[in-house]
Amino acid sequence: MKKSTLLALVAMLAITTATAQTALPKVYDETIDQNEQIDNALKQAKREGKFVVCQVGGNWCPWCLRFADFITKDNDISTLIRDNFVYIHVNYSPNSPSDAKGKARTAKMMKRLGNPGRFGYPVFVVLDEHGKVVHTQDSSFLEEGQGYDKDKVLRFFKNWTPKAVRG
Repeated sequence: MKKSTLLALVAMLAITTATAQTALPKVYDETIDQNEQIDNALKQAKREGKFVVCQVGGNWCPWCLRFADFITKDNDISTLIRDNFVYIHVNYSPNSPSDAKGKARTAKMMKRLGNPGRFGYPVFVVLDEHGKVVHTQDSSFLEEGQGYDKDKVLRFFKNWTPKAVRG
């Protein structure tokens, strides 16, 4: 009896966890040219005196969606980002696009960002307003348990604002 109750609870927890992960909004646009997306963000950053943060990942990545949700729901973090960065979700999918043109475009984007995939996903690439990579952040250093740590995330963003980088 105890064994079957335990199994039922484990199954319910697994279903709840899976449902919670799929319930997160999809934030990566898989149809756009990532290089154009970065170019547009750089134009905006230059106009506004900000840096660009590229959150590289995909809708296939639960940690990517979890981070996007986390920063949206925390007012301190979202304000810090809004005041200092143009924040974009840059789609990377290891299995798509399936056409040669799309693969070449994705490879160009990853090279442009310094091949950040070696750190896993999501990975954050901070660009100055001219498109120079000023920092690549491994997201595992921002994690806490099954989520993200507010103090670590705030520290990351505060250390890479234009004001912090320029002194």
